[in-house]
Amino acid sequence: MDNIRLTENDELRILDQTLLPSEEKEIRPKTAEDMFEAITSLRVRGAPAIGIFSAYCMYLLAKDIGEAEPRAFYDKLAEYGAYLNSSRPTAVNLSWAIEKMLGAAKNSLDKPRDELLAALRREAVGIHGDDIAKCRAISEYGLTLIRDGDGILTHCNAGPLATSKYGTALGPVLLGTERGMNFRVFADETRPLLQGARLTTYELSRAGVDTTLICDNMASAVMKNGWVQACFVGCDRVAANGDVANKTGTNGVAILARHYGIPFYVLGPTSTIDTNCKTGADIEIELRDPEEIKSKFFAKPVAPSGVKCYNPAFDVTEHALITAIVTEKGICREPYGESLKQLTMDN
Repeated sequence: MDNIRLTENDELRILDQTLLPSEEKEIRPKTAEDMFEAITSLRVRGAPAIGIFSAYCMYLLAKDIGEAEPRAFYDKLAEYGAYLNSSRPTAVNLSWAIEKMLGAAKNSLDKPRDELLAALRREAVGIHGDDIAKCRAISEYGLTLIRDGDGILTHCNAGPLATSKYGTALGPVLLGTERGMNFRVFADETRPLLQGARLTTYELSRAGVDTTLICDNMASAVMKNGWVQACFVGCDRVAANGDVANKTGTNGVAILARHYGIPFYVLGPTSTIDTNCKTGADIEIELRDPEEIKSKFFAKPVAPSGVKCYNPAFDVTEHALITAIVTEKGICREPYGESLKQLTMDN
């Protein structure tokens, strides 16, 4: 079942990831409020997937705009875009896709409404198709970094559910498995939302990959045992200097990998690179509901009701800890300020 799809009669359907792995159920967000809620509640999640979803949302919201005058139409669409963009601040793909859709609208404002809407639909479908191609290319590049039989540790979820086909961090594993290679993957549970436990193990097990679930504080043990030859993680935003925001706990994995001499790779499309963001210190980190670590996924609360909680969704890994950043255009290494700039010049 696809994580995001637009039907021929323009129905937007997404796989509700909050129900996985227990239930596979599609939902159909129709209003701007439905779409906003789907992002904030993580029914759709993963930086590239959020970008794809928001592009389709912009197209469908445009269809409902009643303003006939072109400028008024555009202003209303931009208003919808700002609303959706406020749903989650860290992943840059959300704002990137919305800007792409607004650009497509601006280029067609002088055309009849049906042609303008057709242009928006093409743009949204193109963003989706482009991500599929990018994920395949990322997977090919990433596969050159590992060997048959390697043990790979991953954090959070960066597979097809978070993107399109193959994914980013899981892409090389899935592609290699299709080609008959064998890997052993250690999946961190990934607090606070257990996306590694609920989603990564779900995807890898379905693909026939040898998968072992570990708690986040067990990463050091499996590294020390010599069971891990590489760490593969995704990213929600890459700063111009190579600092990377990813699911909270990623920075700790990178520090451990450095200690044990294990290469630490970040995989993501160039749309995740934010050249306007100088360093990781400039990345806004989303803070989430404390109940996600006190009571979510438990029959009874596991902490006192009045205890204070700090619940950041992401942390920032400094570029010095990253062995390479793998994109659809190639593999970047230090100095990232130069290699990322060169990579994005044609983007």
